[in-house]
Amino acid sequence: MKPVERRITLLLAFVALVQACTSDKGLVGPTASKKLAADAADEQPQYGPWSAPVNLGPVINSGSNEQHPAISKDGLSLYFASDRTGAGGLGGLDIYVSQRACTDTDDPACAWQAPANLGPNINSAGNDLAPTFSPDGHWLYFHSNGRGGCGGADLFVSHRHDKRDDFGWEPAENLGCVVNSAFNDAGPTIFEDEATGVTTLYFTVQNNPPTSDQGFDIYASTCIGDEGAFGPPALVPELSSPYRDTRTAIRRDGLEIFLSSGRPGDDLVGHSAGSEDLWVSTRATTSDVWSPPLNLNLVNQQLGGPPINSPAFDGAPALSFDGTTLYFFSDRTDLGGFGKRDLYVTTRTRLGGAEMAERAEDTSRRLERNGRGCCSIHLSYGRAVVRTT
Repeated sequence: MKPVERRITLLLAFVALVQACTSDKGLVGPTASKKLAADAADEQPQYGPWSAPVNLGPVINSGSNEQHPAISKDGLSLYFASDRTGAGGLGGLDIYVSQRACTDTDDPACAWQAPANLGPNINSAGNDLAPTFSPDGHWLYFHSNGRGGCGGADLFVSHRHDKRDDFGWEPAENLGCVVNSAFNDAGPTIFEDEATGVTTLYFTVQNNPPTSDQGFDIYASTCIGDEGAFGPPALVPELSSPYRDTRTAIRRDGLEIFLSSGRPGDDLVGHSAGSEDLWVSTRATTSDVWSPPLNLNLVNQQLGGPPINSPAFDGAPALSFDGTTLYFFSDRTDLGGFGKRDLYVTTRTRLGGAEMAERAEDTSRRLERNGRGCCSIHLSYGRAVVRTT
């Protein structure tokens, strides 16, 4: 049974148990499950429209490529890939970090500082990019084609003991050939479902044909419990298309996911604005399948906001922990770009659902106090094993 089917089966069994044990003061039968879904929808955070994208400026961006951002949980460290020269680069695209003292964008003291290369524990002579953090901040996932492994590009992970030490990463290790394939495996995103204990690794696989820029689809690999292992990845058909579907960013409650896609779209889901756009999909619960992705321009227009995607390439979304800030890269020129690909940011306001967000934050703090990060990785080649940290 596939992981998604298993979770749906467990959810249905739970609903049936609730119905069987409900007293005459409660609802039973189909009405009860409808109320359950309605309550879940009511608890979801509500947001306003995304703001017009803003270029992150010349401290972050250069005359080279800046792409595939990631933002730390506290919002004080911005990771991204760049092929800039003269900044300690090891070859191809390297992963850099820029730090800031605070998150108030109106305070000059909170400005992003000059980026620094993460060094040889992370970067190689090849291309190293698409960083993403585990929620506890102790694990960094990315992909690389400069370290050998199972095929083209592979997924790697590195650990640090101090989640605030951006230069304390240990030597990166391959996630192994259960997860990685003979093709290009790229753009990892980690989601830890606190309610079920299931951790899902989303990523993109260039499965057909391997020499084409097309054929990238979204896959997912799951592990369960503190001693589980990432299983063989399975296609996520509702997020994939016959076109190029790559980097994802998932909200911490697991109910909203952004992705890069080259699909053309239509009048129902929104037309593509350029060669690659940002799209968004939602679901009512983490046991449901994802809805058909909608072009972010269409979604934002319906909320009364400006377009986010441009006629140029817009890709690699990265979402802040609170879900209100979205980073991405673009090669647009209408906003005064500094080079080839630049990093941009857009923000939105949370209108409701604060109680749910606070509960998620409380759970995160509790797990950190207990010294456990779900799906922390102890690696042996070809197998990624979960262990307690």
